[in-house]
Amino acid sequence: MVTTIQVSRKTRQLLDALKKKYSARSYDEVLRNLLTEKMGVPTSMFGSNPKLSSFREEEEAELHEL
Repeated sequence: MVTTIQVSRKTRQLLDALKKKYSARSYDEVLRNLLTEKMGVPTSMFGSNPKLSSFREEEEAELHEL
């Protein structure tokens, strides 16, 4: 889903500068990176559920056989 948002000319200039600096493909990518960084969202969710037990060796072997 695509949404249009309204920003000031100065904000657009800042987004352009960041897009170029980070070699981003879109403003969406720039904004997602900024928001993810600001909110402290990890790039990987691996290990994010402390109640989940580790794989056993047999389970890992089964996954590799697929």
